Amino acid sequence: MTRQLRVALAGNANVGKSVIFNQLTGLNQIVGNWPGKTVERAEGTLHFKGYTIRVIDLPGIYSLSAFSIEEIVSREYIAVEKPDVIINVVDASALERNLYLTLQLLELEAPIVMALNQVDFAAKKGIRINVDKLSEMLGIPVVPTIAITGSGINELLTTVVALASGEIKFNPLKIRFGAEIEERVQKIQKFVKKKLPRMCAVYPARWIAIKLLERDEDIANKLKSHENWAEVLKYAEKQAAELEKMHGEPSPVILASERYSIASKIAKEVTILETPPRISLEQKLDTITTHNVLGYPILIGVILAMFSLIFVGGSFLSSFLESILSDILLYIEVSLAFLPQEIVKLVANGVFGGIIAGITIALPYILPFYIILALLEDSGYLPRAAFLMDNLMHKMGLHGKAFIPLVLGYGCSVSACIGCRIMETERERLIAAFVVTLIPCAARTVIILGLVGKYVGLHAALALYIFDLALVFFLGRIAFKVLPGEPVGLIMEMPPYKKPSLKVVLTKTWNRIKDFVYIAFPIIIAGSLIITALNITGFIDYATKAAKPIISGWLGLPEEAGVPLIFGILRKELALILLSEILPLETLSAVQMIVFAVVAMLYIPCVATVAALLRELGLKKAIAITFVDVAVALLVGGLAYRILLLVIA
Repeated sequence: MTRQLRVALAGNANVGKSVIFNQLTGLNQIVGNWPGKTVERAEGTLHFKGYTIRVIDLPGIYSLSAFSIEEIVSREYIAVEKPDVIINVVDASALERNLYLTLQLLELEAPIVMALNQVDFAAKKGIRINVDKLSEMLGIPVVPTIAITGSGINELLTTVVALASGEIKFNPLKIRFGAEIEERVQKIQKFVKKKLPRMCAVYPARWIAIKLLERDEDIANKLKSHENWAEVLKYAEKQAAELEKMHGEPSPVILASERYSIASKIAKEVTILETPPRISLEQKLDTITTHNVLGYPILIGVILAMFSLIFVGGSFLSSFLESILSDILLYIEVSLAFLPQEIVKLVANGVFGGIIAGITIALPYILPFYIILALLEDSGYLPRAAFLMDNLMHKMGLHGKAFIPLVLGYGCSVSACIGCRIMETERERLIAAFVVTLIPCAARTVIILGLVGKYVGLHAALALYIFDLALVFFLGRIAFKVLPGEPVGLIMEMPPYKKPSLKVVLTKTWNRIKDFVYIAFPIIIAGSLIITALNITGFIDYATKAAKPIISGWLGLPEEAGVPLIFGILRKELALILLSEILPLETLSAVQMIVFAVVAMLYIPCVATVAALLRELGLKKAIAITFVDVAVALLVGGLAYRILLLVIA
């Protein structure tokens, strides 16, 4: 009979936790949200030595404090759900910093196996960890791993099973603080055991005591559903006040300092410096790319190079695919000549025309973008870009971390909206979600480069991106002034630079392209079929006439352009594909091409983005962002048409 195990992965986002999760679960994964929370959860299963192991990838965190939704979700899962084993993924090259979370897991009395990851990178820095001594000091099994190559994964699983089955003796370190702190922790612990027996059945009494001494709001709120809660809070507050009077610091700071002191002591005892410290190539590169002067030209160069490569690669791929597929439609029409003409048009133009348009117009620009984005993610450059952009992002009431969802927005607005969860407050998440919907995603890049870049010139396409960034900053600044509150500071760990893994880059690219093919192509085909049917029946004329005052009168576009813009709410690249099916793109003037691209670039990305906004922010805020995006697109599009007529004329 197969036995069941539940294993949770805990660690921050930069220690290779997700790579270990992928190594463990392969393709057998599901993604959803934690119940009642807008925090994504990933789960997977595997079979190992007679066990069916369910793996839960906890949100990336640096501690188990109550400063973010992710931290609360993680500690609640560990404390309440009580998984059989916690795999604590730790960066061997930054052991002291990572041990802070390990100590908090030990405070929760969780069964832990440490995956000491990136030991290869640590070795390059001249750092070797005495694994046996570390295991002895912490009282938990420690397994060295190199997640990206899969090294140590089998040993990790073997250790997990051995710990869960009782083959390995589990004798974790009992965290003890300095005398003054420890005295008060034990006093509160005894009081909690006496007054809150039901709560102690869920959470360890000592852990509750520590959290109360730290004035943890989440735990204080949980107490209110128990008898004697006011008495317990009053007693804990008295102990915290005494401690603060002695040390002259807030109690959370005092306990954090104690943990870091313990982590530092352990790290020093188990760390062996095998070579004299020297500045590595990665460190030199880090210094240059985060320099307060040199870093910005590099960032601008990276962005310009990225879009130039996408344009060059996309144009080449588009022309190549067009040359291969150019005669297919004609062949299909000839092959179906025996059928009624309307059926032939629906099949040839509606179905196959949509497929071919998706392959030749959309895919060529999306593929190189996803490859470049995966390279930037895997190399570690994106956090550097966030650091550089911190001052500028503060002008919009955000901090540098908001630059990461902004960059993700160039790939997909949905993932960018979800990525806004890294912002600490509701206000910051709202501002970030608003501005990322204005970033031209890969689908809108298809329109910008496939229309303006191809027919007007790359310089015009790049000018649109620069204009969009200026508009994003301007509107973000307005949102910052309208919404009350102050920006918070940037707190973010900088992962080390590393050579991108070809396997990881290709896997990320394939997953994103696969999603595009599975999700976008059916919508493209359906939209193409509808447009073809409207053309055949003549209903398209009614739609174009209804939209004429806005499309032709205000935006200066051909009447027919209204229908593709309306259908573009399904998928943005669909707008260009349908426009190409309604009229030859070459017949548009340069001004009309730019105006069409501007409107498509600014109004709400797609229905999937609206759904993501609904899930992340709620109905009212999602509707407000959608309305503002559409209004901005129409306003800016009309103004652009009139200004461009004057400039180009």
